Amino acid sequence: MTLPPTISTPQTLRLFKLIFYPLDYLENYYQKYGEIFTFSKSDPLFVYISNPQGIKEILTTDKSNFKSAAGGGFLATLLGDNSLLFLQGERHQRERRLLTPPFHGERLKSYANLIYSISEEVTEKLAVNKAFNVREIMQEITLKVILKAVFGITEGERYEELQNLLKSWLSFFDSPANAMIIFFPFLQKDWGKWSPWGRFLQIKSKIKQLIYSEIQERRQQENYAGTDILTLLMLAKDEEGNQMSDQELQDELITLLIAGHETTASSLTWALYWIHYCPEVEEKLRSHFSNLDEFTDLLQLIKLPYLDAVCKETLRIYPVVLTTFLRISQTPLEIMGYQFKPGTLFAPAIYLVHHREDIYPNSKQFRPERFLERQFSPYEYFPFGGGSRRCIGMELAKMEMKIVLFAILSKYRLKLCSSRPLKPVRRGLTVAPPSNFKMILDKN
Repeated sequence: MTLPPTISTPQTLRLFKLIFYPLDYLENYYQKYGEIFTFSKSDPLFVYISNPQGIKEILTTDKSNFKSAAGGGFLATLLGDNSLLFLQGERHQRERRLLTPPFHGERLKSYANLIYSISEEVTEKLAVNKAFNVREIMQEITLKVILKAVFGITEGERYEELQNLLKSWLSFFDSPANAMIIFFPFLQKDWGKWSPWGRFLQIKSKIKQLIYSEIQERRQQENYAGTDILTLLMLAKDEEGNQMSDQELQDELITLLIAGHETTASSLTWALYWIHYCPEVEEKLRSHFSNLDEFTDLLQLIKLPYLDAVCKETLRIYPVVLTTFLRISQTPLEIMGYQFKPGTLFAPAIYLVHHREDIYPNSKQFRPERFLERQFSPYEYFPFGGGSRRCIGMELAKMEMKIVLFAILSKYRLKLCSSRPLKPVRRGLTVAPPSNFKMILDKN
């Protein structure tokens, strides 16, 4: 059996580098081994691939040839076994059909004014000429948006408690050192509230109780008048007339709450950094906004080509996740001339594809114009993953980025506190801007 080039670095050393230097980890191996490589003595075989044609074969081949490898481990503890991310086959397709409507069409458009008003509400409290933590503000905006979209609530005791708990829960992974808990299962020991893992599980339990209380209260009151995602999911039925169970609802809501705000907050933080790190980008973007005001149709705003290009370039240069969900082959396969046995794990490397010089010349340069000059295939540009596992909230995230940027830049001028380049750091399973990144706000 012919295999790709193999890496002989010991596993512990590889994991250390993956945790603390994730981009260097991928780039160094790419430079040494090329666009497809694997690990020696790995069982099952683990393959990184950054060849668009090879990735296309993986993402478009018969679904029976692959299954997702997202299930189990830390993510299952975080989100629950019924999360869409872990489901396979017919059950995955059923759940995806039930979850899709709230994120498309008229329902998606209805979130536009909500996003704009929350952006105004959060940024109005910032003090002029004083530094602020960018990520914290972006998280507050995106968390308020997703809580309103999911539960239809923006106030009350349950809302406040849920908001505070989610913030505390995700703060466990705000540094590479804390992320070691994810990658080394022997650190996941529950020794009560005095241990990091024990506190993590306690907060999870409280969040779960709050969500169950919300679900049960609505069932008892038969309160299905809202247009929020929870209401829509409680009313949704599959082809056989079956509704989602309380456990399925709970796990899907946890998934939406976490994935629906944490990743978007990171992307918005990067966008504000790049826009102000590249003065020509800020000037050009502001010129597009200059003829718009608060009465602008937000649905027309999000169609602005240059704004769209800025957001796409933000997601290209530092995608929040470095690979798609792993795919496990179920049959013998040949990809790029190599033969793989069943059980092989494939990791299509988003970050490496996004920095291929043959596709994106001067890939480290932030240049939105590249998205105005040509179209990229879904195997050359795929920040939200691909195939049947592509992020279900992709359109909401893209719309939210554009509206938040407009809401902030149309009213304020921002300045970087430092001219030094901002480097990505690990944040849990994602890569994000440093949590201490600050900017200074000036009123227009």
